[in-house]
Amino acid sequence: MEQPRKSTVVITGASSGVGLQAAKALAQTGQWHVVMACRNLSKTEEAAQSVEIPQGSYTIMHLDLASLESVRQFVNKFRESGRSLDTLVCNAAVYMPLLKEPLRSVDGYELSVATNHLGHFLLCNLMLEDLKKSSSGDPRLVILGTVTHNPKELGGKIPPRPDLGDLKGLAEGFKEPYSMIDGKKFEPVKAYKDSKVCNVLTMRELHRRYHESTGITFSSLYPGCVATTPLFRNHYPLFQKLFPLFQRYITGGFVSEELAGQRVADVVADPAYRQSGAYWSWGNRQKKDGKSFVREVSPEASDDEKAKRLWDLSEKLVGIGKVQPV
Repeated sequence: MEQPRKSTVVITGASSGVGLQAAKALAQTGQWHVVMACRNLSKTEEAAQSVEIPQGSYTIMHLDLASLESVRQFVNKFRESGRSLDTLVCNAAVYMPLLKEPLRSVDGYELSVATNHLGHFLLCNLMLEDLKKSSSGDPRLVILGTVTHNPKELGGKIPPRPDLGDLKGLAEGFKEPYSMIDGKKFEPVKAYKDSKVCNVLTMRELHRRYHESTGITFSSLYPGCVATTPLFRNHYPLFQKLFPLFQRYITGGFVSEELAGQRVADVVADPAYRQSGAYWSWGNRQKKDGKSFVREVSPEASDDEKAKRLWDLSEKLVGIGKVQPV
């Protein structure tokens, strides 16, 4: 008897943390084949084996989101594999809070925005064509969010607050001397928060442009504060030690990598999350058996006009749509 076709999900940044645990949760259902899209292939293979992702249920493919050429190569390689795409999960992120000067991607853009926003923006746009061809009847595109994108939330109230301004940095080409989206002085923590605002704006604009015509479900989620994730590997060692304790015992926001990964897997596969344009949350103070709900996003992330302008400027920077500026 012929085995039913497994659905295929691509997860960026699946070599550690939430992405790795989401890959494990989906693969272990027996219903998903996971494409783990990562920079370091050997590290990803070791990680997959360490959490016992079943052999044959995953494929590892190279993707460096800080390189627009690498994104294009990944999409081409994926298509050469002959697999259909049923869900894309944009999970990878870099956070470098201790930098004094900006690092640049190979394309000349500030590294955290290049990786967290622009690389994913290009990937989403290119793989829309693959998602449209999904035979699953329920294609989805999921972008990981963070509470720090929203100044109304505790995590977003801590300075520096995210603020894209009038997008001057992007409008000016986002290369030297520009390293911030608002065109102002470089601030590494704000650069990360700004990039996550861009993620939510991108999700909402994808929904506005494509949900009705394609049936693809576009959504974001904040799975809780995963204080042990390697996202914080570039922070002070003392912070890495104390932050999980603070989240676990003071704020009550702590979520394990395993639980966060399961929440991502649920948003990928559970029919309950088939609501396009939604930003899912389980709250800031975690409760036993806490239920998910649709969280209101920040005022800036709900600005439709800013979403449209961000889209247009991002198209130019990644070289799609209109001619890329010199």
